[in-house]
Amino acid sequence: MSQKSKANLLPAIFIISAVVVLVAVGSMYAFSRPDNTLQGQAEVSEYRVSGKVPGRIAEIRVKEGDFVRTGDTLVVLEAPDVEAKMSQARAAENAAAAQNRKAERGARQEQVSAAYEMWQKARAGVDIAEKSYGRMKRLYEQGVVTAQKFDEATAQRNAAVATAKAAKAQYDMARNGAQREDKEAAAAMVDRAKGAVNEVGTYLKETVLLASHDGEVTEIFPQIGELVGTGAPIMNVAIMKDMWVTFNVREDFLSHFAVGQTVEARVPALGDRRVKLKVYYMKDLGSFAAWKATKTTGQFDMKTFEVKAEPLEEVKGLRPGMSVIMDME
Repeated sequence: MSQKSKANLLPAIFIISAVVVLVAVGSMYAFSRPDNTLQGQAEVSEYRVSGKVPGRIAEIRVKEGDFVRTGDTLVVLEAPDVEAKMSQARAAENAAAAQNRKAERGARQEQVSAAYEMWQKARAGVDIAEKSYGRMKRLYEQGVVTAQKFDEATAQRNAAVATAKAAKAQYDMARNGAQREDKEAAAAMVDRAKGAVNEVGTYLKETVLLASHDGEVTEIFPQIGELVGTGAPIMNVAIMKDMWVTFNVREDFLSHFAVGQTVEARVPALGDRRVKLKVYYMKDLGSFAAWKATKTTGQFDMKTFEVKAEPLEEVKGLRPGMSVIMDME
């Protein structure tokens, strides 16, 4: 082989050797076992603030990012329909109370006096009818008057007695007042009216929405002046003390987790701060979250499990949505 051919062959050999070395090194990196890290996310419990009654947003007394305490006023609604119903309920309560007072007090004194006078008038009529009956009876026995006249006097006497008894009954009723059943019915109407007032009162209280737990306002949906319906969400409040971390774990890594077990992770957003977590929940995410393995290698389709763990102590600065990393050995 000539010197020129050897000179041309050397670069080719060098290039081929370099390619072989690069392929070998690449294969080593490609088939070497990668660093196994598991990424989770910090989450918190939230509750939605909503009202039982529809209305218009009158005031929003907080803004996103504010920390609120239990009982703080968050939103004030305008509900004119509920206020109108309260006026109706109070009017019905006043009417029922008046009826109850009337039943308790009985008839007015003027009515009692009128009934008494009617009874006295009926008694006077009985006296006159008794005297006329006595005269007619003596004359009938003497044969002076006919039986027809005597029968008429007897009927008038009996009618006068019956009228006197009816007048006496009216007087007794006016003096004694309403019957027990009537008084109970009037009292029941008062209770019913009070119940209606209390019911509308609970709806009026729902126009002022309060914080049910300490937390941080994360989202506010409507603006002042907008209408909201019954149960419509107005804002979200995150309960920052109730925080946990969720991991989606492939089942071949589940050996590192067990309910009640303590694991260690790091938070990149906090300078890789180490935190200790206690596993308290584990659940299969279902077939839709399976890791499809290569069947030709003798493996199987591995499922994914949702694992939840809570910090053993408060982690200052940890916010919902921050990544939490576990380095798997």
